[in-house]
Amino acid sequence: MISTLSTSRIDITLPEWLHTCLNGSSTERISAEDDRRQSDRALIHGAFEFAYQLHQGQYRKSGEPYICHPVAVAGILRELGGSAAMIAAGFLHDVVEDTEVTIEEIEQRFGKEVRLLVEGVTKLSKINFKSKTESQAENFRRMFLAMAQDIRVIVVKLADRLHNMRTLEHLPDEKRRRIALETREIFAPLANRLGIWHMKWELEDLSFKYLEPESYRQIQEYVAEKRAAREERLTKVAEVLRSRLMEAGIQCLDLSGRPKHLYSIYQKMQKQNKEFHEIYDLAALRIIVNTNEECYRALAIVHDACRPIPGRFKDYIGLPKPNRYQSLHTGVIGPWGRPLEVQIRTLEMHHVAEYGIAAHWKYKETGGSHATHLTAADEKFAWLRQLLEWQNDLKDAQEYLESVKDNLFEDDVYVFTPKGDLVSLSPSSTTIDFAYRIHTEVGNHCAGAKVNGRIVPLSTRLQNGDIVEILTQKNGHPSLDWLNFVRTSAAKNRIKQWYKRSRREENVARGRELLEKELGKPGVENLIKSQPMQIVAERCNYHSMEDLLAALGYGEVTLNLVLNRWREVVKAQQPVTTASTVPTKELLPTTKALRDVPPASSRSTDSPIVGVEGLVHHLAKCCTPIPGESIIGVVTRGRGISIHRQGCQNLETVEYERLVPVHWNSAGEVQSRPQTYPVNIQIEALDRVGVLKDILSRLSDQGINVRHAQVKTANGQPALIDLGIEIRDRPQLEQVFTQVKKLSDILNIRRVGQIDE
Repeated sequence: MISTLSTSRIDITLPEWLHTCLNGSSTERISAEDDRRQSDRALIHGAFEFAYQLHQGQYRKSGEPYICHPVAVAGILRELGGSAAMIAAGFLHDVVEDTEVTIEEIEQRFGKEVRLLVEGVTKLSKINFKSKTESQAENFRRMFLAMAQDIRVIVVKLADRLHNMRTLEHLPDEKRRRIALETREIFAPLANRLGIWHMKWELEDLSFKYLEPESYRQIQEYVAEKRAAREERLTKVAEVLRSRLMEAGIQCLDLSGRPKHLYSIYQKMQKQNKEFHEIYDLAALRIIVNTNEECYRALAIVHDACRPIPGRFKDYIGLPKPNRYQSLHTGVIGPWGRPLEVQIRTLEMHHVAEYGIAAHWKYKETGGSHATHLTAADEKFAWLRQLLEWQNDLKDAQEYLESVKDNLFEDDVYVFTPKGDLVSLSPSSTTIDFAYRIHTEVGNHCAGAKVNGRIVPLSTRLQNGDIVEILTQKNGHPSLDWLNFVRTSAAKNRIKQWYKRSRREENVARGRELLEKELGKPGVENLIKSQPMQIVAERCNYHSMEDLLAALGYGEVTLNLVLNRWREVVKAQQPVTTASTVPTKELLPTTKALRDVPPASSRSTDSPIVGVEGLVHHLAKCCTPIPGESIIGVVTRGRGISIHRQGCQNLETVEYERLVPVHWNSAGEVQSRPQTYPVNIQIEALDRVGVLKDILSRLSDQGINVRHAQVKTANGQPALIDLGIEIRDRPQLEQVFTQVKKLSDILNIRRVGQIDE
């Protein structure tokens, strides 16, 4: 039974299609199928009523009732020809996130199909993440996994994002820019991958409006000023072409001009470094005919009527884009002496070009809105399978997001296998990228490559139409040098994964060494084997402590992250001291000699170190302590008091009587002039030209002074870069590590010291 919701009680103006559906007299496509009409109407009616009641009392930033947003999203999905389940998901897509309703209740009320769609677009807002970046990355991971089961998930999400972008002006400026940037970098490329061009253009233009408001306004004004003259020229050339097509016996279903969207014009101005008045092809003519054969005949007529521009012809009919886009593109010189783009396609190609994957259910007569769901198994979604193949291997949120953006770029390179199979790759891809695109083991055992029958270097950039053959060896393996020239994220990740696995023992030893330098040797073995550290490994998403040590040694996780997690676990377990199998004092991050040292008393002083007022003292060069770290003083012979980090290896042989309890005075630091302290770090990076310059530039951006730099290189090995820098405190050092690790060529970064005592 359809629940009765009186439209007179609704405090918004409903669109005509929904009003008709709710009142049960629809003649629209959504209710035209006799066998499904009642169930479809019941589903849509029930979803709307459920969402309306749940969102009552909620308002958008614009002040309008929140239900206006789900209604608009459902309307966009209806325009795309979405099924009743999709339209229902449009109404319900925010109820799990914004109300107390569970996803299980959605399935109970509306079925498994609607549940999958709603769950796929629901954010993980009720889970606490360490950062916005981690939250954003995890939400995209979930969305892509849901897409693999049903591609309609992302269509619902795109409809949601499109309406949010249309109403973005009501949000604060900072939030507008953040959402607009995410839309331009993620959602517009996704719409492109799905071939939903009109949605892609609108998302890009709306993002452009908020990210570059002044440029957007100027181009908008320029386009409006030139519109009349442009339309007049297009009308004249269209009349000429229509007449010639008719003479040739070709039925022209449509011949019209299509203006370029504003962001496309802006991109062309930026890439070609031109002003607006220097951009001529601001519109394109579109010719729609009946058959593929007529497309090519129409192309000949266009080239006969107007002079073709060399290098501007593209045949996307014979070589479709990965999103199934098909059309003939050609650039010609129009009668007025300026360039003009002409697109030629069939009606079916036009449907796919406008609606992309939505054309699968919008225009198929056999199946209608209930056509078979599309998944990542479909060949047309090879790019989605690639995302799913390596996304679980990338634990770093920032790296994952960068890889997603990289994988969504649209201008692919098309090459062939020796058997004639077509493979699409990112621009500037090499033979190594091709090898890993075929299979991980092909890439791992690659020993050489042939392009068009000739042996070429592995770093060779592939061009459209190349025939590529990979030569493998049973004992072959990747080289770190490959990371200098591979283009795709998938290939880079596979090479790094192999490197980590093959150097596992070395990485475990390095991770253990890092822990020992930070915590001291005594008790480290017991610490590593203790229950708290096993919990730390699990919290860092590793199965065992050995996996965590390997990740620590390779640089996949930072020492600071491990120690912070360990402190959290120990603090939570402190009340239950009797249940611990390891004595609490053995878990403390200090040496045995320091365990019984009483804490320094706090007192008012301007000295940066409390406990050495009036005494000669200096910072030890072996461990270079900085504010924010636990420290201890050592009475030396003739040099006053030497300040060390707790856990320094040089304290192992120091007599207890020579130890002086001290600590940093944060209040004194605030009152006095900011001071910096020397720290030595070692960076392991890919050996390429300019890597040191990139690192120094990143440090300069952080306001870090570099005291000295030394680079050590060896053939076929990573470069070791030793830097002496000046740091204010521990948080700034951690920020330096974070920023340097964002460089793609950095393999590891660690803190070291010069032992001279």
